[in-house]
Amino acid sequence: MSSDRREALIAEVVLAVRAHQSAVDEVDEAAANFLGVNRTDLRCLDILDRGGRLSAGELASGSGLTSGAITSVIDRLERAGYVRRLPHDSDRRRVLVELTDEAQRRSGLIYGPIAQSAQPLLEHCSDDELAFIRDFMQRGRDILLQNAATARALSDPAHVPEPTASEGHPAVSPH
Repeated sequence: MSSDRREALIAEVVLAVRAHQSAVDEVDEAAANFLGVNRTDLRCLDILDRGGRLSAGELASGSGLTSGAITSVIDRLERAGYVRRLPHDSDRRRVLVELTDEAQRRSGLIYGPIAQSAQPLLEHCSDDELAFIRDFMQRGRDILLQNAATARALSDPAHVPEPTASEGHPAVSPH
């Protein structure tokens, strides 16, 4: 493959990833509206769905929220009927949080059909292709989280860097 064709293909992949991220964002916005929660609360529901029963501290850590903020999130989600607090088995000062059946049922109405639609796509892939997709997604997630930390640091008024943009890449992009 020529270097021009390879550069064009890489650019197409970058655009496809950005379009995919926009579609995920659109689904998440619709899901948050359907569930009657904000996007932070939706992210916490997802963390609980992936992680199972978690302590409030683990949920705070996984979401990047402070302990005070996570208490407010848990309060809202509990009022909505999406999570329940449980006493910790060995530490009475700690609280565990888990999804309710209602949260799983309602979120399943949105995300279940997506998983069902993706299943045939994944079944069509070879083991090597599945491993590549898994690794690509995991490395991409790591890159995004590193850049989220950078963006948070840039929000600090004491840290005002010189604006730069890589050649061939947008200086401002939602994705």
